Order: sequence, then structure tokens, then C-alpha cells
Amino acid sequence: MENIYMSRGADKVVNTCMKVRPGEQILIVTELSRLSIAQALASEVYRAGAEPAVCIMEPRKRDGEEPPKEIAAAMLASDGFISVVGKSITHTEAVKSAIGAGSRGLVLTHFTEEMMIHGGIEGDFEKLKPLCINMAQAMAGAKKIVLTSPGGTHLEYSAEGRRGNHLYCMVEKGQFSTLPTVEANVSPVEGSANGIIVADGSIPYIGIGVLEEPVTLRVENGRIVEITGGCQAKMLADDLASKNDPNVYNIAEHGVGLNPKCRFCGFMLEDEGVFGTCHIGIGTSITLGGKVKASCHYDVIMKNGTIVADGRVLMENGVPKI
Repeated sequence: MENIYMSRGADKVVNTCMKVRPGEQILIVTELSRLSIAQALASEVYRAGAEPAVCIMEPRKRDGEEPPKEIAAAMLASDGFISVVGKSITHTEAVKSAIGAGSRGLVLTHFTEEMMIHGGIEGDFEKLKPLCINMAQAMAGAKKIVLTSPGGTHLEYSAEGRRGNHLYCMVEKGQFSTLPTVEANVSPVEGSANGIIVADGSIPYIGIGVLEEPVTLRVENGRIVEITGGCQAKMLADDLASKNDPNVYNIAEHGVGLNPKCRFCGFMLEDEGVFGTCHIGIGTSITLGGKVKASCHYDVIMKNGTIVADGRVLMENGVPKI
């Protein structure tokens, strides 16, 4: 029965988000555990008059690990690709190269059948597009951005020379977007971030999910130098330490959630889109306009953010002001 109920979500992904055209070659990258979602999408691609190809790969061992070279080559040659996987391949050279070659991509990481039916996927992406673009443009290039939250976050960084990224779940040639999060983000200049991050929403990776208690990260010169809190903080700290890669502590991204239909459920692309939240990405930044490639890219999410860019208030206590 789930396949029937997923048909409406598949229609939205294929026809609203990717705008698949007859004759196109659309690649769907997936794993056995998410084959039902991939099949629903492939059926809709075929119904749109395009040619679907489904590639099933072994699940990656970690987020940010490159897909097999054969799949990377297929992504590069495609008119569009849809990633339906558990471990994220978003922040990879494969995605960066495919987009650079003119393909367009949609990323459905950690997607479940239920997420194809309810939640963020029900958002009005066309209506949210202008807000998302305006927020990204307002963050882009700012010499000083200050992020605060009621939970205790106070982080300052520079985005000078950096582009703003607007991900509103719809893509044209040479673009990619996550789904169903609607978010604007920017990659801080390496070494510029300083302050305190207090995540009180979610860390939707490595089994942490919705937070039971705050996780505090102290940042000096663009890198995390201390992680404190309870057992969930220890899970994050232990995982990062196990990578044996200093770049995993890089402050890679500041994102803003803008989808009113998203809700906290422990899944990355749903949690990141919750309206009025902010998230700080750590680790890899190469797909966002930064220069760092790390062993992973994780996001820590806080509620009710306030953002001030070069003295201009962009969001106050979770309410956009632009």
C-alpha cells in the first residue's frame, strides 16, 4: 500500500522539483533498503516520458564517502540524478563534478516511505523559493555574521567572498538541492569562526537524532576545540575523534531552515528544514563554496536562531526579517 501512497510524493519530486522532460536520461542512485522509494520515482520518471536508470550500490560506510566510480561516471553523463541513500553522498566530488558538467541533482538522504507521503515534502516550494533566495543573497559575502539563539549559541564568522546557496527543492541545469529541507546557507571563511554553538534541536547522524539535552561546541579560529554535554555529546565527540582527520572539526556551513511543513523526527533533511532553525555544518565544505574536504559532513541544529549580517537583522528568534 505504501507504493500507492508514495505516488503523489514521487510525482512532486519528478515533475515539480526536477521538472523531468521527455527523452531525458534520469539516474536514480539507491540502496536495497530504499528500493521501494527508488521504484516509485523510476515509475514516475517513465510516466513523464524520460528514461530511468536505477543503480543499486552497497551502502557507504560513512557520510561523505564517494560512490563507486561507475556510478560517479553515470551521474556525470546524466541529465539529472536522484540520490536515495542512507549515508549521504551530497558532499562528494562525484556530486560536484556532475553538477559542474550540467546535470541537475536531487538528494533524498535518510528518506523513508513515510517522508514521501507526509511532512516537508508537502511544502509549497514555489512559494518558499523567493524567501530562500533572499536569505541566501543576504548572507552571501557578509564581512561579519553573528548567529545567536535562546539556547546559548553565540557564533561570529566571516562570509566575505563566499556565495550564498539557496536550496528550495527545485533544480535547473547545473544545480542540486536537498529535499525536503528548504534552506539558505553559506560556507564561513576558513579560520574565521569563533564562539559557542549550542545545539538543542537535532544532530541527525550516527544514531543521535532529536536531542534529549543540549550539545555545546566551542569554536576557535574556525574549528571545534571542545564538545560538552551528555551521552549524545559524547557520541558526537567519539565519532569525530575516530575519523583521525582534523578537517572534521572545520566549521563548514551556516544553514537556515525555511520549510513550515518540516518537523523534528531524527532524519537529516527533514530536521534541517524546520522553519526558524539554524544549523552549523562541520567537516566538508567543498560543495558549498568552501575549500575543505573532510571524512564527513555533519550538521548540528538549534532552534529559534537570530542572524545579523553586517549589522542587518536577517532572522530574529526564528522569524525571517527579509
